Amino acid sequence: MDEKELKKITEEGEGETVEFKENFDKDSIETAAAFANAKGGIILIGIADRGKIKGVTVGKETLNEWANQIAQSTEPRLIPEIATTNIDGKTVVAIMIKQFPLKPVSAKGRYFKRVGSSNRAMTPNEITEMHIQSIGTSWDATIAENKTVEDIDLKNVERYIKEANAAGRRKIEESAAEVLEKLELIKNGKAAWAAILVFGKEPQKPLLQSAVHCGRFKLDKTRIIDDLMIESDLIDEVGETMKFISRHISVRYEFEGTPRRKEIWEYPLEALREAVINAIVHRDYTASSNIQIEIYDDRIEIWNPGRLLPGVRIEDLYKKEHKSVIRNKLIAQLFYDFGYIEKYGSGTVKILNLCKEQGLPPPEFMEEFGGFSVVFRKDIYNEKYLRDIGLNERQIKAVLYVKEKGKITNKEYREMTGLSDEGVRIDINKLIERNILQEKGKGRNTFYIIKKVGD
Repeated sequence: MDEKELKKITEEGEGETVEFKENFDKDSIETAAAFANAKGGIILIGIADRGKIKGVTVGKETLNEWANQIAQSTEPRLIPEIATTNIDGKTVVAIMIKQFPLKPVSAKGRYFKRVGSSNRAMTPNEITEMHIQSIGTSWDATIAENKTVEDIDLKNVERYIKEANAAGRRKIEESAAEVLEKLELIKNGKAAWAAILVFGKEPQKPLLQSAVHCGRFKLDKTRIIDDLMIESDLIDEVGETMKFISRHISVRYEFEGTPRRKEIWEYPLEALREAVINAIVHRDYTASSNIQIEIYDDRIEIWNPGRLLPGVRIEDLYKKEHKSVIRNKLIAQLFYDFGYIEKYGSGTVKILNLCKEQGLPPPEFMEEFGGFSVVFRKDIYNEKYLRDIGLNERQIKAVLYVKEKGKITNKEYREMTGLSDEGVRIDINKLIERNILQEKGKGRNTFYIIKKVGD
């Protein structure tokens, strides 16, 4: 690595694959392990945190000693590449760590992952998941204790064969029992967890946490309007969850010049269904919590146990294309065969696009309480939000009026606020500049509506 390359790295700063250290220490070894557990990275010794080049004094024996310390302190052993480079007349040591194929790598018995520009200790569950992923398998492929082919409902398998053939995802001619063997859902008469969860007669025995807990609340959780625990196989959970959601959100009808009316739900059902499927397919089934669907007056929250797997970040979910790291590979494959998944890694993009098309704000993706959440909101134009973005009381009152009535005219704004014509013009122009209101019509027929997302 030459001086030009290193200067560019120092200018860009620390991150997922870059660490600055003034001196080599135990934290450097932890960083080496964290890089090996992720995408690899480079540790630059002789550079302060903010990229200030201080340099170090080292000899060949020093470099060998650092390499030995990393190798002897890590398990499996890491063999780093170490080189020195002069920057502005000062010596900087570059320790290059490659991604290790068998994960996780420990540093003095502890395991670390790279999060942004820092190292975080991994939980026992994260350690297990990383190891399972690195050997190319997944938890749902392991054998369920004391579960055999007798615990499988073959009618569910026959439904799978029919729908997979109809979707064109597979061409299946074998019997239900043969299919289970072929897909390795049954091995030597014993059932894998994926078989129990998708085709089992009683999936919640013993996995009580595989249920979906749905609730309808008024404002907050202090007032419960409806509550339902859905306990079934994973395929039926999708349909039953969507039935619960549909009962508690409103729908209006539009006629488009034909006798048939068009249903307009306050949230796009297809986006909600996609989020429910993602929660069921990608949740951590070793965690003791249920998937939770919470419906409030102004939002819907869908939470599932299990954070994003290493290699996927929250910001990636908003991109058109992003890497898909699958926690439950057999379950995901079965849902794909059913036609419930179109393309791996496309679910969040589909959700964002569907909400945008309906003029709703983009859903929020977040990691919280040991799991992953998707929050759908009806709109962002509530009184608190409008006040937080700096609108005055007149403007807030006008926006809420448009939300209720559908539009507002200059005359209505003047009568509501008592402003002069010039005052109304200034207020409304500010709302247009903020992309909150949109002008329609011309001259005396001019009126203003809420601007939809994407317009």
